[in-house]
Amino acid sequence: MQNHPLPRLDEVPELRAALQKYCRLNRGEVWNDPVGRHRIGCLDASRWEDVEKLVQGNRAQLALHDPPYNLVAFEQRSVGGFIDWCNLWVANTDRVLAKDASLYVWMGADQNEGFQPLPDFMVMMRETGFRSRSFITMRNQRGYGTQKNWMAVRQELLYYLKGSPVFNVEAEYTDIPKILRGYYKDVNGVPTENLERSKSENIRAGNVWVDV
Repeated sequence: MQNHPLPRLDEVPELRAALQKYCRLNRGEVWNDPVGRHRIGCLDASRWEDVEKLVQGNRAQLALHDPPYNLVAFEQRSVGGFIDWCNLWVANTDRVLAKDASLYVWMGADQNEGFQPLPDFMVMMRETGFRSRSFITMRNQRGYGTQKNWMAVRQELLYYLKGSPVFNVEAEYTDIPKILRGYYKDVNGVPTENLERSKSENIRAGNVWVDV
């Protein structure tokens, strides 16, 4: 099967124009769910006028952000520029959250660039009114690639508090056992988990965390 990737829409006006008629929202527009459960906008989270248009005076108890990890509208910025941009939408988020609320932020870490922008974002958050609550790591079904294009097997999720929100400790979404399981192979490449055999010279042992 041949691979025919689509070019970037911002670089091909003809393709952009052809697809535009299928878009339900144009920039600056907000869609209101007829049932009244959702509101979706094609807006700029760093502009207070856009955020205000979306929330319409309401206050939220939870905010979940997944910024583009230093790729803003297909344009890579300096780390400082990216953090300045993050500061804007974090401040807007603070304005629309309730007195007691939670903020979750997915944040990437470029292994080839000093793990930026994760540490830079964390330092920036110290100057805000949010309090750090937890550093959560999600295990991905990735991690495969080449020596020059390696995909991480983990993603970082930062959890911050505003005020004193209630945290439901009963609401666990995973039942992965908190154990350390050994991964063993014999010289023929046959996997085994026999701990006693690992003492043999013919067994190579390693550790795989299963509760990350």
